Amino acid sequence: MAQTNNTLIAQKPKSYVTLAVVLFLTVFAGKFVVKDALPYFGFDEETFGRYWNYKWPLIGHISGGLIALLIGPFQFWKAFRNKFMNAHRILGRIYLISILAGTIASTVLAWTSSYEVGFSWALSLQVLGLVWLASASMAYVSVMKKRIVQHKEWMIRSYMITFAFVLFRFLNELSIGKMLMPEFTDRGPTLVWLSWTIPLFVAEMLISWNRKKTA
Repeated sequence: MAQTNNTLIAQKPKSYVTLAVVLFLTVFAGKFVVKDALPYFGFDEETFGRYWNYKWPLIGHISGGLIALLIGPFQFWKAFRNKFMNAHRILGRIYLISILAGTIASTVLAWTSSYEVGFSWALSLQVLGLVWLASASMAYVSVMKKRIVQHKEWMIRSYMITFAFVLFRFLNELSIGKMLMPEFTDRGPTLVWLSWTIPLFVAEMLISWNRKKTA
């Protein structure tokens, strides 16, 4: 009994930390959705700016990212997953389809509007899109092969990359970035790489640490 109580006590702080992280990410992403993403759905030419001629690929890219961003927390919510497993599977498929649609749209944007800015900007967005799709696909393949632990690990990686779109907007608005790299042709590609490589590195450390604890 004492051992059980100690286990419960140990789990509670972990649950609180997880809840705090989820709440922080929700607020952080919510600001991005309201401020940067939703205005495009008003289809105002001024809002789109130079992207007006590419509005449909941009809407497809934003829509795919938003859906994946919103579905992610439900997929990680253990209580929801255990109680509504069928919904979890359906949401997982929608998550993958959303990322596929978002990647196709981002590929179109990369070699049209983004290429007009510069090759480095186009390449950085293309690589991000491919990594985004590859990580989600690995999560799907893993669960199809009943490799649940690998599935969870790939979902963590996938969502970290999904969050790169939010993180890029945040970093791009920082004064220090504009001061160090005044030209967007330098700043944009650099921040795109940082937006997914650093979070992915952190995710790998957490996954590795968790493996050692459960080994």
